Amino acid sequence: METKEINNDRIINIYMEANPNPNSLKFVANLMLTDDGQSFDFPDKESAKDAPLAQELFNYPYVDRVFYMSNFVTVTKKEDVIWEEVRNELKEHIKAYLESGKPILNKVVEEPLFNENDSETVKKIKGILDEYVKPAVEGDGGAISFHSYNEGVVKVLLQGSCSGCPSSTVTLKAGIENLLKRMLPEIKAVEAEGV
Repeated sequence: METKEINNDRIINIYMEANPNPNSLKFVANLMLTDDGQSFDFPDKESAKDAPLAQELFNYPYVDRVFYMSNFVTVTKKEDVIWEEVRNELKEHIKAYLESGKPILNKVVEEPLFNENDSETVKKIKGILDEYVKPAVEGDGGAISFHSYNEGVVKVLLQGSCSGCPSSTVTLKAGIENLLKRMLPEIKAVEAEGV
């Protein structure tokens, strides 16, 4: 797949949207930034080596994490910074970058939902996560992906605003775990990996 080019023949509008993580803010554009279903999480500047916009955002000392998906960029700030002091600066930077037409990614690797080695249970888990959980998590500026399954325990990766969010544990246990247990009785627990 080629890099995602931004068509710069129109005015870019950005609006900001809060989410359950008080340290994250979603900057929503009036155009798609990534292909459908693809997300890119950058927990630090080094991980963003192929993401020029994220690299630029990490130049702000208060930026802690950057996440791209669909038509939005979620920025997580350091706890000691107040959004009112920095949000407009970030909004204007993202808007100017997108209007320049530069790519937000230098290369994109597409990963299929299902792997040929997936068991039937893993395929069902991935399908449930993709159909029922991902849309809600994306609405909050984050992403969830399957990590592993072993002896009734499902491990997932939380990205974007979900990473480090105070309410992510409640969402994980009360929402996702209950849903998976109800739909697949063999599921005993759901845990977040790397949080």
